[in-house]
Amino acid sequence: MPTRVFRYGIEHECALMRLDGSFADFTDTGFDELQAIVDALPEDPGDYPDLRVGDLGIKRKRWYVEGFERFDEAGELLRCDPKGIEIRTRIHVSIDDAVAALRADQALLDAEALARGFRTTAIGFNPVRSSYPIVPPLNGWEHVHRTGSPEERTAHLHMVTYGPDLNLSCPGMDVDELIDVAAKLTFYSPYLVPLSFSSPLRDGGLWGGLSARTALRTGARPAVMVFLADPARMVPADPSLTQPARLPAEAGRIEFKAFDACPDPQLYGELLSLLTGLVLDTRLTGRRTTPDTALHQRSAREGLADPLIRAGAVAAVEAATAALAGRPADLARMAALRARLDRGECPALDMIARYDAGKPVAGICRARTVVAG
Repeated sequence: MPTRVFRYGIEHECALMRLDGSFADFTDTGFDELQAIVDALPEDPGDYPDLRVGDLGIKRKRWYVEGFERFDEAGELLRCDPKGIEIRTRIHVSIDDAVAALRADQALLDAEALARGFRTTAIGFNPVRSSYPIVPPLNGWEHVHRTGSPEERTAHLHMVTYGPDLNLSCPGMDVDELIDVAAKLTFYSPYLVPLSFSSPLRDGGLWGGLSARTALRTGARPAVMVFLADPARMVPADPSLTQPARLPAEAGRIEFKAFDACPDPQLYGELLSLLTGLVLDTRLTGRRTTPDTALHQRSAREGLADPLIRAGAVAAVEAATAALAGRPADLARMAALRARLDRGECPALDMIARYDAGKPVAGICRARTVVAG
């Protein structure tokens, strides 16, 4: 069988902090403040065949302000409440190229953000507040617009979560194979996501688990979506498993959406190799159309310390590694990922250690206990 060729892209959501150490979100940060950062970043016309601009024109660059748009009764944009800035790479022929592009674009964003009073931070969940209130309530036009799909109906949830969309595609995969891959990745998602967990903070302190993002979104938001050229092949599911491709570059795209935001882009590279191996794998039999909410909730709390979750992660990593035989770059990344797995490592544990040591994490510090003398 000839070696299958893959292409890759990364979408990374950056949370923002002000230089005084406070977390910046929709409660105290205006769209124009963040758009000024984006306006200062370069625009490359060569991005547009790969990246979707959207009807509102907000997504005109590799960087854009991520938020929740509000409209009037005629469907005209009134405002956009921001949550952060997203970086999107164009499509690359290798994982190394995609990771390098993300690093370069992150450095450009960091410089422009700093010049305007902000720092970026990688965390999976808003550490200050757990919900985004829709104020005022949706009007008639918005209600129709926001109930057109499961993802539109739950779009407000993403205002307190931060994560990547890790994208890969393989020319020549037919629709049945794409749908099967999406169902496989959805099944194994609870075992994969702990490697990325980075949201141990919620409402100003530790919440008792490792991924508040996973705890909130699972069951309401998809773990995986595939984009298909044929609208007739959509799979009925809530949340969605399939979406119509909105531009030619999206057709055949496999998008894994359940990981937390990662501080080190190298981990994204390792996770992309894991996904590549799982696409190539022919041994694993688990399939689901929608995410297993209970299993994700279990994973969100204990992560790899849970024996069931750890066993599933080991099985997935071993199957992916076997399927990547003859791909040395992927195997090197898988070796690094397996070492993380063997150590039970994820970014959330480092965050908890810093927090317990009295160091700030995304602007949040443990309250000091004052002992009366």
